[in-house]
Amino acid sequence: MSARPLGAYEPDIEAIRSDVAALAGMERSSLRSGERSSAAWLARRLGELGIADVQLESYRYQQSYALAHAIHNAAGLAACTLGGPSGAALAAATLWSYEREVSGASQWLRRLLPRGEGLNVLARVPAKGERRATLVLVAHHDAANTGLIWHPLLATAGGERHVRRRRVDPFMAPLELAFSLAAAGGLLRRGSRVGRAARALAVAMFALATAVDADVGRSETVPGASDNASGVAVCLDLTRALSAEPLAHTDVLVALTGGEEAGMGGMAAFLDRHAVELEPQATFVLGLDTLGAGTPIVCTGEGSMREQRYAERDIALVEEGAAIAGLQTPQRWRIGAWTDPVLAVHRGLPSASVLSMGPGYFPNYHHPGDTPEHVNWDSVAACAKIAAGTVAAYAGASQDGAR
Repeated sequence: MSARPLGAYEPDIEAIRSDVAALAGMERSSLRSGERSSAAWLARRLGELGIADVQLESYRYQQSYALAHAIHNAAGLAACTLGGPSGAALAAATLWSYEREVSGASQWLRRLLPRGEGLNVLARVPAKGERRATLVLVAHHDAANTGLIWHPLLATAGGERHVRRRRVDPFMAPLELAFSLAAAGGLLRRGSRVGRAARALAVAMFALATAVDADVGRSETVPGASDNASGVAVCLDLTRALSAEPLAHTDVLVALTGGEEAGMGGMAAFLDRHAVELEPQATFVLGLDTLGAGTPIVCTGEGSMREQRYAERDIALVEEGAAIAGLQTPQRWRIGAWTDPVLAVHRGLPSASVLSMGPGYFPNYHHPGDTPEHVNWDSVAACAKIAAGTVAAYAGASQDGAR
């Protein structure tokens, strides 16, 4: 075990199923009372597992991404109305700001908007000996709101093409097109019919996007069994195993974050609070999200607009972890939304994001059908073993001074 920590790990799948069921039975809407209740439950659960160092960390953030998105959409509408070079410049600047908002690279507008209170849960498993490295396990414990945009007929569209390409189209690509149309329409000769048509189409797209976000904001919160009670439950089980036999020279931080569905607010707060101890040369961040969908995958890139890429050596570490676990190499995918580890990438921290993929889409994604009975438990078990193998690979490399 000391040579390959967690190499013989077997997930306690019954405990994982029980934890998923308990979390899915809670209403866990971002930065509301449900998120705070699930955080308190997780802290108690970690205590039951014998984890001595558990903290609840409060943070402030928006309860939804809808308002930040709506303001950007309104700026797009203003650009269409203004027209000309000024309208084109406004459209381009707003698209730049919007992409940084949804990627998490810079959410400057959020600092000006009303905020609620959320709770992260942080557990520590110290190294057995002198600490030489830190591994961060991340899984978000809040759950998404549903909405018409997540209807299965829409959510499953293009699945076969996604499987062929191992790539899910960016969810907000239509808005990129809308801003491009607004800019192009402004730059075309004043009075041009093509320019007017481009701006009119952009106006319709901005209005539709605002309506979609408003619908999501007012819709019910889903059970979130796969997304992401599964990732949280696996983190709990890995914490149990690591507490029973700590790594030789690697501290483990388990960050169960809130606010991911609202725009990764909990993860941003965690990174801000612990920036001093998370040294890029001696830290690895491993995210676990939506593990019950089917085939284990590792993200090569993600983002609902422009792609944010993960480093090749960090992807390769997950693949090494699968080999340690005796499993097939996880498929490499580009996904069309966000996961918490991408914020660590923005801050220069080695990071990887492990998920699972159904037949080209996430089954029951952001849908009331995301319940425990629809979770693929073989997928959860496989992802848990890959995560354990990745921990082993990182701890071994850090001990040998290879990273």
